[in-house]
Amino acid sequence: QGCTQKYIVKNYFYYYLFKFSAALGEEIFYITFLPFTYWNIDHSVSRRMIIVWSIVMYIGQVSKDILKWPRPLSPPVVKLEMRTNAEYGMPSTHAMAATAISFSFFIATTNLYKYPFELGLVAAFVFSTLVCLSRLYTGMHTVLDVIGGALISAVLLVLLYPAWDSIDHLLLTSPFCPLFSIVVPLVLCYNYPKLDYYSPTRGDTTTILGAAAGATVGFWLNHQSSASASPGESAHPGFPLASSTVVFVLARFSVGILVVLLTRWLMKSLVLGVLGYRYKFPMGDLEARRRLEVEVPYKFVTYSSVGFTATVVVPLLHRLLGLM
Repeated sequence: QGCTQKYIVKNYFYYYLFKFSAALGEEIFYITFLPFTYWNIDHSVSRRMIIVWSIVMYIGQVSKDILKWPRPLSPPVVKLEMRTNAEYGMPSTHAMAATAISFSFFIATTNLYKYPFELGLVAAFVFSTLVCLSRLYTGMHTVLDVIGGALISAVLLVLLYPAWDSIDHLLLTSPFCPLFSIVVPLVLCYNYPKLDYYSPTRGDTTTILGAAAGATVGFWLNHQSSASASPGESAHPGFPLASSTVVFVLARFSVGILVVLLTRWLMKSLVLGVLGYRYKFPMGDLEARRRLEVEVPYKFVTYSSVGFTATVVVPLLHRLLGLM
């Protein structure tokens, strides 16, 4: 599974379009777009997106390892990615994430901001479609995997939407929110379905739940200290981006993403160092880092720190620098 097929690119437009689209369903997109929404658009929109994203992704990842449907055979297909090749195929979590994020963003903003409904719907559809098609182009999923992922995500959105406001209110006001937000994801990660061989699904799931846990604690703390404003009852005339200069938007994002990436690097090094000392393995030992007792705490602590930093530390820094 570590071998890569040789292939010739005949259409560079499709090649780079779908390679880029595939990245829209990966960590690089999550770690930039979700914080960007929180820093520059709306806290309530960001909270709802993170809630939906974490639930959808957990269900999708677990479903893969329960169903155990194989990915497309290669040959005949040519696989342009190798990292996720060890995972099972059904459902496509790229398709699930793209559908959940694009349509939850659309649904959350359409009631808050005045913009053409058709434009938002088309944008959400195009975004999710590009990511879905990228999974076919890169040879990582069958059509059934992609359709199944998109449909599961759509059903979960329909089921979660009526409870959005109640869940959001509970997570902001309940005194048990921090404990619940940490304990429940940790229990889910430690009790993730076991496979006969190593798959990155458990680690990816821990990353997602850890980031969501840290962000949720941050949301709660901000609310308790009245640092974040509640969404208004009436629709706003336009996105906050429109009333903020490009310089301020870019400055907030640049400062924020630098702090987030620095946090990830520092916490990763610190936690791996502590775990390496505890379990007697060097930091570069990949096999040791895949063990349950190492992978779950390492990724959970690292990414919960990232989520907390993005929602609490970065906004404080923005205020200190006069970027709010």
